[in-house]
Amino acid sequence: MNQLVHRAYNFNAGPSALPLPVLEKAQQELIDFRGTGMSVMELSHRSAAYEDVHNQAIRLLKELMAIPEDYEVVFIQGGASLQFSMVPMNFLKPGQNAGYIMTGSWSEKALSEAKLFGNPYQAASTKESQYRRIPSLDELQYNPDDAYVHLTSNNTIYGTQWQKFPDTREVPLVADMSSDIFSRPFDVSKFSLIYAGAQKNLGPSGVTVVMIRKDLLEKAETKVPTMLKYSTYVKNNSLYNTPPTFGIYMLGEVLNWAKGIGGIDEIARRNEEKAQLIYNAIDQSSGFYLGHAEKDSRSFMNITFRLKDEELEKKFLAEAKKEGFIGVNGHRSVGGCRASTYNAVPYEACKAFSEFMVQFQRTNG
Repeated sequence: MNQLVHRAYNFNAGPSALPLPVLEKAQQELIDFRGTGMSVMELSHRSAAYEDVHNQAIRLLKELMAIPEDYEVVFIQGGASLQFSMVPMNFLKPGQNAGYIMTGSWSEKALSEAKLFGNPYQAASTKESQYRRIPSLDELQYNPDDAYVHLTSNNTIYGTQWQKFPDTREVPLVADMSSDIFSRPFDVSKFSLIYAGAQKNLGPSGVTVVMIRKDLLEKAETKVPTMLKYSTYVKNNSLYNTPPTFGIYMLGEVLNWAKGIGGIDEIARRNEEKAQLIYNAIDQSSGFYLGHAEKDSRSFMNITFRLKDEELEKKFLAEAKKEGFIGVNGHRSVGGCRASTYNAVPYEACKAFSEFMVQFQRTNG
């Protein structure tokens, strides 16, 4: 790529940064994909050329995330928002209970959708503390006969993240991992179902990855519209209808990039290093910057903070934008500031932002 091409410091919460080498490869292959004379966007999803792309993406996910053999991996459209409905539609029968752990806006939305299908309830909530923390494991209250327990692993709006997942034993554990999927190693076998929009760490918007254990799939409700059944995607290798082929191609290339730099362990090391740069600027500011999340619940993906007064905060955001830092406004529902440091956000961007924070304090403190 031409070295004069400008690349922003992209801290958007999603769709978010993609690895530059992946973008460069996609650019090279855009018109003629691997000698086909067509773009990958023009390939039939039934063709051998696309089938190879599709299956390789699944293989890499299984390899890099150490997904056990008794799990199916499928690609669905509609984002996590559709999964809020699909999970209870498939697994929460009328009269059944399901525990929802409330840690932010997305878990609230998931609970709201589940109320259309069964008897979901709050298994724990930190709303009273403005979602500044993740509930401790001993706060969780759920029933052994629940259809499942649902959690949101990382909260983009409030900047909190589960540091240790609960062991729900015989009760299936379901997780929305849209904003921290593939950011750190974890034991997939703790979960019966994981869903995640790709647009934070895995690729562009339009693809939702679902990992589902086969024994849970066997319990699924059958009276569900075809396109809302997980079994439809499993039986047809996510090819029952036309999938988002370009998004899946990009997802596979992001995974190839991640494998080339050392896999998920190296990704996790980089993410912690990047986030710590910005948390250090907050912690060493003597109250000039005020982090939202409690320290033992801090996210390595979304760093949320305020400044000591509203006018200063407006000035900070205006100057940050002027300096080329994109997407550092907090979510519209809560305001403040937020730096999303997903996998593809480079160390240099986080270092530059932390230095900007320090300099801004010196000038305005």
